[in-house]
Amino acid sequence: MAWVFLFTAGFSEIIFALSLKYNEGFTKLYPSIVTAISGGASFYLLMLAIKTLPLGTAYAIWTGMGAVGVAFLGIFLFKESADWVRIMSISFIVIGIIGLKLSHVE
Repeated sequence: MAWVFLFTAGFSEIIFALSLKYNEGFTKLYPSIVTAISGGASFYLLMLAIKTLPLGTAYAIWTGMGAVGVAFLGIFLFKESADWVRIMSISFIVIGIIGLKLSHVE
């Protein structure tokens, strides 16, 4: 169950980061509400996950999921750079996330 909490926390982190772009300094009500809820949910779910998962593994996967998700969505939603160096760098983060998941045997 801890892995479900962790991956859900990672997806909540992506929503949190994206909502920061849309709330315009907390001047827009609905995006600000999404920011508060998704941020709180992300931290709460991470807290549940680290009750049984190693902190370093869980935190690295959580931040990696957020970074990869926001980077890819930035490319598609905000027309950010998609050059080969950026894509390769994102791929290295994904490889690290997979490696951390595979290295943890329950």
